[in-house]
Amino acid sequence: MNKPLILLLLLYLPACTTLPPKNTDNICSTFREKDGWYDDAKNSFNKWGIPIPVQMAIMHQESHFVADAEPPRSWLLGIIPLPRASSAYGYAQAKDETWDDYQAKAGSWGADRDEFTDAIDFIGWYCNISYNRLGISKLNTKDLYLAYHEGHSGYQHKSYLQKAGLVQIADKVAKRAKLFQRQLSECQHDLENKGWFF
Repeated sequence: MNKPLILLLLLYLPACTTLPPKNTDNICSTFREKDGWYDDAKNSFNKWGIPIPVQMAIMHQESHFVADAEPPRSWLLGIIPLPRASSAYGYAQAKDETWDDYQAKAGSWGADRDEFTDAIDFIGWYCNISYNRLGISKLNTKDLYLAYHEGHSGYQHKSYLQKAGLVQIADKVAKRAKLFQRQLSECQHDLENKGWFF
């Protein structure tokens, strides 16, 4: 392979990777930077009824909006890669089997875990099941996150009670959802009307 072609590939490859928002702690900044994300999150809200700040707080916790996020990998002797702890992948950190279930039941066979549109819809879908199956309020971010992290069966068996750190993380996600709600209330009108300037 010649050098100009290699250089061209090296320049092209980073452009293929979707970078996370510059300010992941501000939902207004995120939606203004990432064209289409607000509409995608709103579509998921309209479809499943899970508030936008709740969906975005869960995604923030799961991947910090990194499209190809994966669980950390352990290394044997520091040089041999071992299997990852789970198959979780993408914005929503959905596991293979749960994503397959989503594709089958939500009618989204072409959905990809590293596409924001599909990942935010997945979060809405999963939390809506938590509402229907477990009776968790769509406004109860903490319990929606616990069910999201532990799975519906794990949540029913209260597996999270054995994980003090996880309960603290769920509290943090709930606080972030409240922060995102306050922020969104200040910019939602502009987002709806595309009234910001670049």
